[in-house]
Amino acid sequence: MRRALVVGSGSIAKRHIRNLRELYPDAEIVCVSSSGRHIVASDVGATSTFDTVEAAVLNNLDIAIVASPANLHLAHAESILKANISVLIEKPLCVELSDLGRFPIDQMKGKVAVGYNLRFMPAAKAVKDVIDSGSLGRISTVFSEVGQYLPDWRPDVDYRKGVSAQKNLGGGALLELSHELDYLNWFFGNFSEVSAITGSSNILDIDVEDTVDALLTNSSGTAFHLHLDFLQRSPSRSFKAVGENGTLIWDLLTNEVVLQRSAAASEVIFCDHNYDRNEMYVEQLRAFVAFANGNGKFDSTLGSSIEVMHLIEAIRLSDEQRAWIRLEAIK
Repeated sequence: MRRALVVGSGSIAKRHIRNLRELYPDAEIVCVSSSGRHIVASDVGATSTFDTVEAAVLNNLDIAIVASPANLHLAHAESILKANISVLIEKPLCVELSDLGRFPIDQMKGKVAVGYNLRFMPAAKAVKDVIDSGSLGRISTVFSEVGQYLPDWRPDVDYRKGVSAQKNLGGGALLELSHELDYLNWFFGNFSEVSAITGSSNILDIDVEDTVDALLTNSSGTAFHLHLDFLQRSPSRSFKAVGENGTLIWDLLTNEVVLQRSAAASEVIFCDHNYDRNEMYVEQLRAFVAFANGNGKFDSTLGSSIEVMHLIEAIRLSDEQRAWIRLEAIK
Protein backbone atom coordinates (compact mmCIF):
# COMPACT_ATOMS: atom_id res chain seq x y z
CA MET A 1 0.00 0.00 0.00
CA ARG A 2 1.73 3.13 -1.25
CA ARG A 3 -0.78 5.97 -1.09
CA ALA A 4 -4.01 6.40 0.88
CA LEU A 5 -6.63 9.13 1.16
CA VAL A 6 -8.46 9.93 4.40
CA VAL A 7 -11.45 12.26 4.10
CA GLY A 8 -12.10 14.05 7.38
CA SER A 9 -10.06 15.63 10.15
CA GLY A 10 -11.95 14.59 13.29
CA SER A 11 -11.04 11.98 15.90
CA ILE A 12 -11.88 8.91 13.82
CA ALA A 13 -10.03 10.29 10.76
CA LYS A 14 -6.95 10.92 12.90
CA ARG A 15 -7.18 7.39 14.28
CA HIS A 16 -7.18 5.96 10.76
CA ILE A 17 -4.19 8.11 9.84
CA ARG A 18 -2.26 6.94 12.91
CA ASN A 19 -3.01 3.32 12.12
CA LEU A 20 -2.02 3.74 8.48
CA ARG A 21 1.27 5.23 9.66
CA GLU A 22 1.84 2.28 11.99
CA LEU A 23 1.02 -0.42 9.46
CA TYR A 24 2.50 1.25 6.37
CA PRO A 25 5.28 3.60 7.55
CA ASP A 26 6.53 4.29 4.02
CA ALA A 27 3.11 5.11 2.58
CA GLU A 28 1.99 8.60 1.62
CA ILE A 29 -1.17 9.63 3.43
CA VAL A 30 -3.28 12.33 1.82
CA CYS A 31 -5.98 14.11 3.82
CA VAL A 32 -8.96 16.25 2.80
CA SER A 33 -11.09 18.13 5.30
CA SER A 34 -14.74 17.13 5.10
CA SER A 35 -15.77 20.80 5.41
CA GLY A 36 -13.63 21.93 2.49
CA ARG A 37 -11.46 24.15 4.68
CA HIS A 38 -7.70 24.07 4.31
CA ILE A 39 -5.94 21.95 6.92
CA VAL A 40 -2.26 21.61 7.84
CA ALA A 41 -0.93 18.11 7.18
CA SER A 42 1.04 17.95 10.43
CA ASP A 43 -2.07 18.78 12.46
CA VAL A 44 -3.69 15.50 11.45
CA GLY A 45 -0.56 13.41 10.92
CA ALA A 46 -0.87 13.28 7.12
CA THR A 47 1.86 13.59 4.50
CA SER A 48 -0.02 16.14 2.45
CA THR A 49 -3.46 17.70 2.08
CA PHE A 50 -5.85 18.76 -0.66
CA ASP A 51 -8.82 21.07 -0.47
CA THR A 52 -11.17 18.73 -2.38
CA VAL A 53 -11.69 15.00 -2.81
CA GLU A 54 -11.79 15.51 -6.58
CA ALA A 55 -8.23 16.90 -6.53
CA ALA A 56 -6.95 14.19 -4.19
CA VAL A 57 -8.17 11.24 -6.30
CA LEU A 58 -5.98 12.35 -9.21
CA ASN A 59 -2.90 11.19 -7.30
CA ASN A 60 -2.77 7.44 -7.97
CA LEU A 61 -4.38 6.39 -4.71
CA ASP A 62 -4.46 2.76 -3.64
CA ILE A 63 -7.27 3.12 -1.09
CA ALA A 64 -9.50 5.76 0.46
CA ILE A 65 -11.25 6.08 3.82
CA VAL A 66 -14.29 8.33 4.21
CA ALA A 67 -14.47 9.56 7.81
CA SER A 68 -16.55 12.67 7.21
CA PRO A 69 -19.94 13.40 8.85
CA ALA A 70 -22.58 10.85 7.83
CA ASN A 71 -24.51 13.31 5.67
CA LEU A 72 -21.44 13.55 3.37
CA HIS A 73 -20.49 9.86 3.19
CA LEU A 74 -22.10 9.04 -0.14
CA ALA A 75 -21.07 12.25 -1.87
CA HIS A 76 -17.43 11.74 -0.91
CA ALA A 77 -17.56 8.03 -1.75
CA GLU A 78 -19.03 8.73 -5.20
CA SER A 79 -16.11 10.96 -6.17
CA ILE A 80 -13.69 8.26 -5.05
CA LEU A 81 -15.49 5.41 -6.81
CA LYS A 82 -15.59 7.34 -10.07
CA ALA A 83 -11.80 7.17 -9.94
CA ASN A 84 -12.05 3.36 -9.46
CA ILE A 85 -10.59 3.46 -5.95
CA SER A 86 -11.76 1.11 -3.20
CA VAL A 87 -13.24 2.96 -0.24
CA LEU A 88 -13.89 2.23 3.42
CA ILE A 89 -16.87 4.32 4.54
CA GLU A 90 -17.23 4.97 8.25
CA LYS A 91 -20.58 3.90 9.68
CA PRO A 92 -23.36 4.60 9.00
CA LEU A 93 -23.47 4.23 5.24
CA CYS A 94 -25.77 7.25 4.94
CA VAL A 95 -28.36 9.24 6.89
CA GLU A 96 -31.61 8.36 5.11
CA LEU A 97 -32.49 5.22 3.18
CA SER A 98 -33.75 7.46 0.38
CA ASP A 99 -30.18 8.77 -0.09
CA LEU A 100 -29.31 5.46 -1.72
CA GLY A 101 -31.92 5.99 -4.42
CA ARG A 102 -29.82 8.79 -5.88
CA PHE A 103 -26.59 6.85 -5.66
CA PRO A 104 -25.10 4.51 -8.31
CA ILE A 105 -25.19 1.30 -6.27
CA ASP A 106 -23.83 -0.78 -9.14
CA GLN A 107 -20.64 1.28 -9.13
CA MET A 108 -20.12 0.51 -5.46
CA LYS A 109 -20.31 -3.29 -5.57
CA GLY A 110 -16.96 -4.94 -4.92
CA LYS A 111 -15.36 -1.58 -4.10
CA VAL A 112 -17.02 -0.56 -0.84
CA ALA A 113 -16.49 -1.64 2.76
CA VAL A 114 -18.24 -0.06 5.75
CA GLY A 115 -16.60 0.60 9.11
CA TYR A 116 -18.60 -1.43 11.61
CA ASN A 117 -15.47 -2.17 13.58
CA LEU A 118 -17.02 -4.30 16.37
CA ARG A 119 -16.94 -7.20 13.91
CA PHE A 120 -13.16 -7.21 14.29
CA MET A 121 -13.16 -7.79 18.05
CA PRO A 122 -12.09 -11.34 18.94
CA ALA A 123 -14.91 -11.40 21.50
CA ALA A 124 -17.49 -10.67 18.80
CA LYS A 125 -16.15 -13.51 16.69
CA ALA A 126 -16.35 -15.83 19.72
CA VAL A 127 -20.01 -14.90 20.21
CA LYS A 128 -20.79 -15.53 16.55
CA ASP A 129 -19.03 -18.91 16.65
CA VAL A 130 -21.23 -20.04 19.56
CA ILE A 131 -24.41 -18.83 17.84
CA ASP A 132 -23.47 -20.41 14.52
CA SER A 133 -22.63 -23.72 16.21
CA GLY A 134 -26.24 -24.14 17.32
CA SER A 135 -25.11 -25.24 20.79
CA LEU A 136 -27.50 -22.80 22.47
CA GLY A 137 -30.44 -24.65 20.96
CA ARG A 138 -33.52 -22.59 20.13
CA ILE A 139 -32.92 -18.94 21.06
CA SER A 140 -36.04 -17.35 22.50
CA THR A 141 -34.86 -13.86 23.43
CA VAL A 142 -31.92 -11.55 22.73
CA PHE A 143 -31.01 -8.36 24.57
CA SER A 144 -28.66 -5.72 23.16
CA GLU A 145 -27.88 -2.53 25.05
CA VAL A 146 -25.47 0.38 24.80
CA GLY A 147 -25.56 3.59 26.81
CA GLN A 148 -23.01 6.25 27.64
CA TYR A 149 -23.30 9.90 28.65
CA LEU A 150 -22.58 11.87 25.47
CA PRO A 151 -20.63 14.70 27.16
CA ASP A 152 -18.16 12.08 28.45
CA TRP A 153 -17.34 10.72 24.98
CA ARG A 154 -14.77 13.46 24.32
CA PRO A 155 -14.55 15.54 27.50
CA ASP A 156 -12.09 18.03 25.97
CA VAL A 157 -14.61 19.36 23.42
CA ASP A 158 -18.15 20.76 23.53
CA TYR A 159 -20.30 17.70 22.76
CA ARG A 160 -23.03 19.94 21.29
CA LYS A 161 -20.69 20.88 18.44
CA GLY A 162 -19.89 17.29 17.57
CA VAL A 163 -21.43 15.21 14.78
CA SER A 164 -23.27 12.97 17.27
CA ALA A 165 -25.33 15.89 18.57
CA GLN A 166 -26.37 17.47 15.27
CA LYS A 167 -29.24 16.25 13.13
CA ASN A 168 -28.01 17.98 9.97
CA LEU A 169 -24.72 16.04 10.19
CA GLY A 170 -26.35 12.64 10.72
CA GLY A 171 -26.13 12.52 14.50
CA GLY A 172 -28.46 10.92 17.02
CA ALA A 173 -28.38 7.67 18.97
CA LEU A 174 -29.92 5.60 16.16
CA LEU A 175 -27.19 6.31 13.61
CA GLU A 176 -24.26 6.84 15.97
CA LEU A 177 -24.92 3.63 17.90
CA SER A 178 -25.93 1.52 14.90
CA HIS A 179 -23.05 -0.88 15.65
CA GLU A 180 -25.56 -2.84 17.71
CA LEU A 181 -27.92 -3.15 14.74
CA ASP A 182 -25.02 -4.30 12.58
CA TYR A 183 -23.83 -7.02 14.91
CA LEU A 184 -27.40 -8.27 15.49
CA ASN A 185 -27.83 -8.45 11.73
CA TRP A 186 -24.44 -10.21 11.46
CA PHE A 187 -25.30 -12.75 14.17
CA PHE A 188 -28.90 -13.45 13.17
CA GLY A 189 -30.11 -11.53 10.09
CA ASN A 190 -33.46 -11.84 8.32
CA PHE A 191 -35.50 -9.67 10.68
CA SER A 192 -39.17 -9.56 9.87
CA GLU A 193 -40.88 -6.89 12.02
CA VAL A 194 -39.93 -3.90 14.17
CA SER A 195 -41.75 -1.92 16.85
CA ALA A 196 -39.87 1.05 18.28
CA ILE A 197 -39.92 4.39 20.00
CA THR A 198 -37.22 7.05 19.96
CA GLY A 199 -36.96 9.84 22.48
CA SER A 200 -35.44 13.28 22.93
CA SER A 201 -35.22 13.93 26.65
CA ASN A 202 -33.94 17.53 26.32
CA ILE A 203 -31.46 16.69 29.07
CA LEU A 204 -28.52 17.30 26.73
CA ASP A 205 -29.86 20.30 24.80
CA ILE A 206 -29.39 18.63 21.39
CA ASP A 207 -31.71 18.35 18.38
CA VAL A 208 -31.45 14.57 17.90
CA GLU A 209 -32.91 11.52 19.64
CA ASP A 210 -30.93 10.48 22.73
CA THR A 211 -32.75 7.18 23.35
CA VAL A 212 -33.99 4.34 21.16
CA ASP A 213 -35.96 1.31 22.32
CA ALA A 214 -36.96 -1.34 19.81
CA LEU A 215 -38.43 -4.82 19.68
CA LEU A 216 -37.50 -6.86 16.61
CA THR A 217 -38.62 -10.31 15.50
CA ASN A 218 -37.41 -12.81 12.93
CA SER A 219 -38.88 -15.81 11.16
CA SER A 220 -37.65 -18.13 13.93
CA GLY A 221 -39.82 -16.33 16.47
CA THR A 222 -36.92 -14.89 18.45
CA ALA A 223 -37.62 -11.57 20.19
CA PHE A 224 -34.82 -8.99 20.12
CA HIS A 225 -34.81 -6.17 22.69
CA LEU A 226 -32.62 -3.23 21.62
CA HIS A 227 -31.76 -0.19 23.72
CA LEU A 228 -29.49 2.71 22.69
CA ASP A 229 -28.88 5.91 24.61
CA PHE A 230 -26.64 8.95 25.11
CA LEU A 231 -27.67 9.36 28.76
CA GLN A 232 -26.21 6.70 31.07
CA ARG A 233 -23.68 8.29 33.41
CA SER A 234 -22.05 4.92 34.03
CA PRO A 235 -21.36 3.33 30.61
CA SER A 236 -23.12 0.07 29.80
CA ARG A 237 -22.73 -2.18 26.76
CA SER A 238 -23.87 -5.78 26.64
CA PHE A 239 -25.41 -8.60 24.63
CA LYS A 240 -27.37 -11.58 25.94
CA ALA A 241 -28.90 -14.50 24.05
CA VAL A 242 -31.26 -16.79 25.97
CA GLY A 243 -31.24 -20.28 24.50
CA GLU A 244 -32.82 -23.57 25.54
CA ASN A 245 -29.39 -24.99 26.42
CA GLY A 246 -27.90 -21.93 28.08
CA THR A 247 -27.53 -18.17 28.12
CA LEU A 248 -24.68 -16.46 26.26
CA ILE A 249 -23.54 -13.12 27.73
CA TRP A 250 -21.08 -10.70 26.12
CA ASP A 251 -19.95 -7.72 28.18
CA LEU A 252 -18.38 -5.36 25.66
CA LEU A 253 -16.83 -3.17 28.35
CA THR A 254 -15.03 -5.94 30.27
CA ASN A 255 -14.41 -7.81 26.99
CA GLU A 256 -15.68 -11.09 28.34
CA VAL A 257 -17.99 -13.76 26.90
CA VAL A 258 -19.63 -16.24 29.29
CA LEU A 259 -21.92 -19.19 28.63
CA GLN A 260 -24.21 -19.97 31.56
CA ARG A 261 -25.44 -23.56 31.44
CA SER A 262 -27.25 -23.32 34.78
CA ALA A 263 -27.22 -21.31 37.99
CA ALA A 264 -24.23 -23.31 39.15
CA ALA A 265 -22.41 -23.91 35.89
CA SER A 266 -20.85 -21.29 33.65
CA GLU A 267 -18.04 -21.34 31.11
CA VAL A 268 -15.81 -18.42 30.12
CA ILE A 269 -15.72 -18.56 26.33
CA PHE A 270 -13.47 -15.55 25.90
CA CYS A 271 -11.79 -13.07 28.24
CA ASP A 272 -9.22 -10.34 27.62
CA HIS A 273 -9.54 -7.50 30.11
CA ASN A 274 -6.39 -5.83 28.74
CA TYR A 275 -7.53 -5.74 25.14
CA ASP A 276 -6.37 -2.62 23.27
CA ARG A 277 -9.52 -1.41 21.53
CA ASN A 278 -7.48 0.20 18.79
CA GLU A 279 -6.68 -3.32 17.64
CA MET A 280 -10.14 -3.75 16.11
CA TYR A 281 -9.48 -0.68 13.95
CA VAL A 282 -6.07 -2.05 12.98
CA GLU A 283 -7.55 -5.43 12.03
CA GLN A 284 -10.31 -3.67 10.10
CA LEU A 285 -7.68 -1.70 8.19
CA ARG A 286 -5.66 -4.82 7.38
CA ALA A 287 -8.80 -6.55 6.11
CA PHE A 288 -9.77 -3.54 4.02
CA VAL A 289 -6.36 -3.27 2.34
CA ALA A 290 -6.48 -6.99 1.52
CA PHE A 291 -10.03 -6.53 0.17
CA ALA A 292 -8.90 -3.56 -1.96
CA ASN A 293 -6.07 -5.69 -3.35
CA GLY A 294 -8.47 -8.53 -4.21
CA ASN A 295 -6.94 -10.80 -1.59
CA GLY A 296 -9.86 -11.30 0.75
CA LYS A 297 -13.42 -10.47 1.66
CA PHE A 298 -14.66 -7.73 3.96
CA ASP A 299 -17.59 -8.91 6.08
CA SER A 300 -19.23 -5.51 6.62
CA THR A 301 -20.27 -5.08 3.02
CA LEU A 302 -22.35 -2.61 1.08
CA GLY A 303 -25.22 -5.11 1.21
CA SER A 304 -25.09 -5.71 4.96
CA SER A 305 -24.88 -1.96 5.59
CA ILE A 306 -27.92 -1.35 3.42
CA GLU A 307 -29.72 -3.95 5.57
CA VAL A 308 -28.78 -1.89 8.64
CA MET A 309 -30.28 1.18 6.93
CA HIS A 310 -33.48 -0.81 6.34
CA LEU A 311 -33.63 -1.53 10.08
CA ILE A 312 -33.00 2.15 10.86
CA GLU A 313 -35.78 3.19 8.49
CA ALA A 314 -38.16 0.65 10.04
CA ILE A 315 -37.40 1.97 13.53
CA ARG A 316 -38.07 5.53 12.40
CA LEU A 317 -41.33 4.57 10.70
CA SER A 318 -42.49 2.57 13.71
CA ASP A 319 -41.82 5.52 16.01
CA GLU A 320 -43.62 7.88 13.64
CA GLN A 321 -46.65 5.65 13.09
CA ARG A 322 -46.67 3.98 16.53
CA ALA A 323 -47.09 0.66 14.75
CA TRP A 324 -45.30 -2.58 13.88
CA ILE A 325 -43.39 -2.22 10.61
CA ARG A 326 -42.66 -5.17 8.34
CA LEU A 327 -39.15 -5.05 6.91
CA GLU A 328 -40.28 -6.37 3.54
CA ALA A 329 -42.51 -3.30 3.15
CA ILE A 330 -39.58 -0.90 2.99
CA LYS A 331 -37.15 -2.90 0.88
